[in-house]
This record gives sequence, structure tokens and C-alpha cells, in this order.
Amino acid sequence: MSVPTTMAVAGKTVRRVLVAGLGLALVALTPLTAQASGTTEAAGEPVAATGAAAGPAGVIGASSEPERVAGAAAAPVAVTRTTLAEDTVIPRGVTVDLVRRTMTLTAGEKRHLRGRLEATSTTTGIVGLTERIRCLDASGRTVPVVAASARNHEGSDTVTYATPGHLPLFADLLFTAPAEGTYTCVLQGTAYSSLTGSYHLTAVAGKTWLEADDSDRVGAGRWQNPACESADSGGACTYVGTGPARRDAWVFYDDGTPTRRWQAHPDAVSVSAQANLELTTCYHGTASCATAMQAHPRGKNAVVDARFEFIQLGTTGHACRTHSTTARRTVTDDAHHAVGYSFLTGLPVDPACGTRDFLMRIYVKHVSGQTVKIDGVQSGVTSLTNGIAFNNFG
Repeated sequence: MSVPTTMAVAGKTVRRVLVAGLGLALVALTPLTAQASGTTEAAGEPVAATGAAAGPAGVIGASSEPERVAGAAAAPVAVTRTTLAEDTVIPRGVTVDLVRRTMTLTAGEKRHLRGRLEATSTTTGIVGLTERIRCLDASGRTVPVVAASARNHEGSDTVTYATPGHLPLFADLLFTAPAEGTYTCVLQGTAYSSLTGSYHLTAVAGKTWLEADDSDRVGAGRWQNPACESADSGGACTYVGTGPARRDAWVFYDDGTPTRRWQAHPDAVSVSAQANLELTTCYHGTASCATAMQAHPRGKNAVVDARFEFIQLGTTGHACRTHSTTARRTVTDDAHHAVGYSFLTGLPVDPACGTRDFLMRIYVKHVSGQTVKIDGVQSGVTSLTNGIAFNNFG
């Protein structure tokens, strides 16, 4: 699988960055709050913003059969957090295991894992940082899917993060055991850059952690964007912007793959949904976008509007009840890759709709600046733009 590469010049006056891609890439999420909704931005420590709305929506169109949820109802799921005990150096070009959690699961059992990696840097130059959550079976083989998050660390003197110089990344994974057995899920960090000289990033103790469910996430479902390789030499990725790019797009909905429906468990008292939307800016000379999509010199940055929707369907397959939250996002060329996270929690299942079927989608509209790429699955393994739906019991 590909690995992000960054070319950078130390210092603040000029920052040249060519990120070849998000091999296992991308950025940030904060724990969901019950009965809340909102969006989080990955530029610094995410802060939830309220903004849910409910009401009828338009036609959803053709869709595949919903996921049929089986099994008995479950109690609310407890979560255990394992925290990095001491500061850990992440050298250039090395993938470092930071925190791990081992679980014994039955076939089909699900766990929701969330990782946080907070990193400092020894240089004022730009250094790429990738966080991964990778689960291994008893033989040491990686079980797809790998969750990843990446962003350029903009230097030890950066003041735009919540804590100056401290870049937090978050990754989010719904893991399903393919067979009965023991699995070890690992939070990893990788630093990458073409900077000369000696430098490294450091994962911060106490601020870096891996959370994992203690029991089965009964009936949870996931969505992901289709294949989109780092350099997109095959032109498979979706772009929103100017020129040949689309002006807007519906993630999880009009990407050419079958529209996926999810069915809430009959005993769920409510449902919750979350999604991460990974965007990459396409400035001149970047190795992360098709050449035709590179409309502006580096430094233009990008602004997009995104609306996350979780829709309960009626008996005709049309939208019956729509829950949504919106955000305007700026993705800088220095950061280059950035993930915005959205969540809607404690949503009632309206019996008047006549079904317990739901559809997830994200509307993305270009506002100004660089064309952006909507990242998807790399190397058939690493999911960068994805969503998860949960049943809430008792």
C-alpha cells in the first residue's frame, strides 16, 4: 500500500509540500456525546458544534436491500481507553506501534475503536503524520479494513492548533471479526518528509490513546467511499472544484456503487450515526491529485460546505425523516489533507415512517479556492472516508 510522502523546506517564510498521497491516511474525532449532534473539524482539538435538523426530504431513489439485523438486543456498550504511558519518538519513515488492545471475539462480533494520536515536532518545517488503527489476527495478518488519518504537522512553532505545536489526529474503525479468535488492534504512527537534517515527531503520553468497546456493537453498520488511490493515476477519485471537477457531490450516494441501506435493530430505543469526510487540496505540483485537477498554485487553500444526512426511509423508499448537520470547512495547502467529522446521536426511530431503514450520505459543495479530492479506499484495504451507524439500547 502507498505511503504519504512530503517534501518540505524548514522555516515559516516558505513552505513547499508535495504529499504523494495518504497511503494509510488521514485526521480527527472526539467522543460522541449522548443526545447531541454536530460536526468537528480536524485542524486542532475538535469542538462539537450543534446543528441537527429533522424533517421530510426528497426522493432517495434506487437502493440495495437494507442490512438485516439479527441477534438479541444488547445493553449499552462500555468502552475502555488504553493510554500511551510515556512520550514515544516517531522517527522519519518508521511506523511505530504506540498502543494496543487484544480481544477474543466470536465470528461476526463487532467492536468500535477510536484512536487519538497527539504529536509534537522537533522542527519548524512541515512533516507528514499518519495515524492507523490496524487489527491483526492470531497469526499476525492484518484484517481489513485499516482505519487511517493523516495531516501535515506544520511545525513546532504552529499556533493554529488548540495547543500550539501539538497536532491531534483521530481515527475511527468499526471492526468485525471474520472468524472466532483472538485479535490485537494497534494504534500506529508514521512520520514522513523530504526535509534534510535530523528531526522527528513525538507521540505525547497521556494525550495519545486507543479506545475499544468491551462488548459487541450489535447490528452496527458502516459505509465507505469507493477506491481512490493516492496519486489517482487511473482517474477513479471524485473531485469538487473548478475546471473539469464537479461543483458538488453526494458521498455514499452518487459514487456509482449501490446505495446502501441499514436497518435499526427492533429493540433499539434510538440510533446514532457518524462520518468522516477526508479531503485533499489539489495545488499545482502535488502528487496527490490527477494533473487535470490542479487549478491553482500552492497557497490558495480550499473552502467547501458539507452537509451530513442520516435519513429514515418510508415504505416507498422515499425519505420520511431526515436528520442533518452542516459545516463550512477550510482546508489549507500546508495541512494538505484534513478530515472533518460529523455526528448525530440519540435519534428516535419514527414509527410513522413504517420502516426502520436508514440511509447515510454527505453533500459536498465547492465554495472557493483549490479543487479538492474526496479520498476513498486505498489498496483495497485502507478506508479514508467512511461512516458508522449504531443502535442505542436501553
